[in-house]
Amino acid sequence: MDSNIKLKAEKLIKITNGNICNHCLGRKFSDSIEASNNEERGQIIRSELNIENFDLSENSYQPCEICENLLIKINTSQSKEYILKKVEDKINFLELEYDTFLIGSKIPKSIIENDEKFNELIQAEEPENIKKDINRSIGEYLEKHLQKEVNFKDSDVVMLIDLRNFTANNSKNKDYTKDIKTSVAKNQKNNDSQENSYVEKVKVRIQINPLFIEGRYLKNVRNIPQTKWPCRKCKGKGCEACNFTGKMYQESVEELISNIVLKETKSRISKFHGAGREDIDVRMLGSGRPFVLEIKEPKKRNLDLDKIGKKVNDYSKGKTEYHDLKFVEKIRKAEIKVSSPDTFKTYRALVECEENVSKEELAILQSLNIINQRTPQRVSHRRSDKIRKKEVKELSTKLLNPKSFEMIVKTEGGLYIKELISGDDGRTKPSVSDLLKTKSICKQLDVIEVASEK
Repeated sequence: MDSNIKLKAEKLIKITNGNICNHCLGRKFSDSIEASNNEERGQIIRSELNIENFDLSENSYQPCEICENLLIKINTSQSKEYILKKVEDKINFLELEYDTFLIGSKIPKSIIENDEKFNELIQAEEPENIKKDINRSIGEYLEKHLQKEVNFKDSDVVMLIDLRNFTANNSKNKDYTKDIKTSVAKNQKNNDSQENSYVEKVKVRIQINPLFIEGRYLKNVRNIPQTKWPCRKCKGKGCEACNFTGKMYQESVEELISNIVLKETKSRISKFHGAGREDIDVRMLGSGRPFVLEIKEPKKRNLDLDKIGKKVNDYSKGKTEYHDLKFVEKIRKAEIKVSSPDTFKTYRALVECEENVSKEELAILQSLNIINQRTPQRVSHRRSDKIRKKEVKELSTKLLNPKSFEMIVKTEGGLYIKELISGDDGRTKPSVSDLLKTKSICKQLDVIEVASEK
């Protein structure tokens, strides 16, 4: 053992008056001593220093100065069995499906402060956090007995173990092992008389993490919003104006899929994340717009997305369609939401002009390239007021009659097409109205492609 480690270990044992458990002693040198666990590290240190083990006998019992014997208690088979039972009871009560989990814990603030204080006193180098030790110990036990996998990155559920009252009965000259034995005996004899032992003060809460489903949607009819639109008058509470639905529109792209998925997952709340959005009066055609549907607190996760996709499309037939459904990780939610400016979109617009135009005059629209567009007036209440530079990549026109034509335009994501046509009182330059020298408006608009630049 390194001499510097020996000096620090000796100092730690001295300033705790020897009242330090092997778990805490080993944790302080978790990055320096090879061992299978912190308790073993503590034993190695005592052996190297020729120091007696931490005495738990009734006559000489003193609690660990750092963890108040929390780590000793939590590592008994009785405690772990009790926590397992509490977890299983919660899972069964919720009728919860899950494959992966993560452990979180809450412990008394005084223990955390003690831990940090002793780290500073001996200048410990990268000691293991006490909560990490607890979470790993409980996690390994539950992983084995639940036959589920611990996942640190993207777990289905988080099992929160509240140990803040776990040391409440801790006092000098008291053998904690008697508490546990008494508790187990009581539990076997009478399930209703479990209130007096500290082990029964453990609380367990299950946090169900969201489920994320990615796909693409088509909107085949107009006047359906992408997401739920709360009533402007009652703010979603329900009033006469909205027929007490709390909504401006009775259906949305979000609800036409979430109504089915929420039932399948036994959930109540969802959130829809689209790669941009079209106006209510605009259809979304072609291969569709990418989206991620976030299902909060799903009790059922093992879903057949092909069957659900068919059920959803039957339910929304003639209005919306949903394709390429697949499970994704949480990061896709953020990627989808910021992807709109990195896409190009192709639109088909029916343009109506105040004055007659000819096929030859429409040719000037080929000069549309870099567009300086100030935030349109119609969205200025919810968008920051600034000028955006956007590119028109391709444009074609077809004259329908002297005062109307069809325009197909491929643009950089984020360009407002209705304002590209009207000019929005000079806020969009150049515009179709400017170049044709006649007031022009968009009578109908369809998105016919949303695709990545890559």
